[in-house]
Amino acid sequence: MAVITISRQFGAGGLTLGKAIADMLGYTFASDEIIKMVAEKARVSENWVKMVEKEAGGRLQKLLGTIVPKNLIERVLDERHGYFDEEIFIDLLHDIITKIAEEGNCLILGRGGQYILRDYPDTIHVLLIGDKNYRVGFMQEKYKLSLAQATQAVNNGDKRRINLYRKFNKSDYDLPAHYHLTINMSKVSLQKAAQTVRCMVSQNML
Repeated sequence: MAVITISRQFGAGGLTLGKAIADMLGYTFASDEIIKMVAEKARVSENWVKMVEKEAGGRLQKLLGTIVPKNLIERVLDERHGYFDEEIFIDLLHDIITKIAEEGNCLILGRGGQYILRDYPDTIHVLLIGDKNYRVGFMQEKYKLSLAQATQAVNNGDKRRINLYRKFNKSDYDLPAHYHLTINMSKVSLQKAAQTVRCMVSQNML
């Protein structure tokens, strides 16, 4: 009953590699489904969860507070629709990711899994990195983007990643000491990376 978490720099191929590893091992793959589960638990829309996930340091709530009165926000987000902010987001992430891990045989992509499941048994934490040129090139090839589009996507993705970890009060998310395995995707093929993780899981479960 193993659990794998993958943290990655944007454009390092985490989604592609994560799905490949999950398929190879017959594991449940959890990524965007986590956002859906958070939204259902909080009784808010998935779009609202995504907005909170992207905004750092309460910027969204501060912005809303300058546009509309707080009591109006509270009336709109009442018990029928739920209420949601950064603190609730982090609490629900902890709850939902832990419950996914309890099911076992799963791969969790991103969303601070390496922190939430830091001491969880039979868990392997993987970090994917890559130089920016590789990551931009990966986005161009994978999603048929122009150089300008791919560069913007990587820059925006890096900013969103910084924003997310600010909610965890973390800035050391690329520190290798947090992980069992760090893979530089600029130097290793997706196939070899997937095989490496699979072998590590197999050996760890013996």
